[in-house]
Parts: sequence; structure tokens; C-alpha cells
Amino acid sequence: MRIEAYNAVSQIYSAKKTGKVNNVASAYGRDQVQISSIGKDIQTAKAAVANSSDIRSEITEPIKAAIANGTYNVSNDDFVVPLVERLNEHGVDIVFDKWDLKEGKDKYAFMER
Repeated sequence: MRIEAYNAVSQIYSAKKTGKVNNVASAYGRDQVQISSIGKDIQTAKAAVANSSDIRSEITEPIKAAIANGTYNVSNDDFVVPLVERLNEHGVDIVFDKWDLKEGKDKYAFMER
């Protein structure tokens, strides 16, 4: 290792000592910050969100208890039908057996499409 090269590089990047800074702020006054009413509203909303729980226990606790007891049951129609309707509203082409599989037709052939 060449020490001379290291010394030359370190001299280039060495920091110079800073001098004393005069009190310039007193000549121009004090800096001030004003927060708008919208900014204050945002701060209030952020504080409310920070202090609230991420989990709504009044909804989750009964579900947890039902799962623990083995009594939790969700109807497919309560979940799937609204999901399929929302997907259709957003332009997703859904093939849904309750709507598209006609009575008497081969369900296995329907699923293979």
C-alpha cells in the first residue's frame, strides 16, 4: 500500500476548521412558522388515527369465539354472490355456476371450460 497516495487523498478531503459564526439572527428577527387550519385538521386526524386500534374487537371477538367453539359458518351465498357482482361491475368476466350452469347440463364439462 502506498502511504503517500493515501496522505494526498486524505489532504484533499480533510475538513477545514470552522470559524466562529456571528449572531446574524438577531439582526434579521426571528423565524416564525404558521400552520394552516387544514394542516391543524390533518394533525388532529393523524393523532386520532394513531390513538385508535387497528382491529375492531367488537367485530373480531365474536368470530374468534365461534371459530374456537367450532360453530363458525359462512354461507357461500353471503360471500360469493356479492363478490361476483362487484367483479362484474368492474368489468371482470366471471363464469359463475349459479348463473351460468343450466339445470340438467354436465357440471364437469362446465368446470372444464
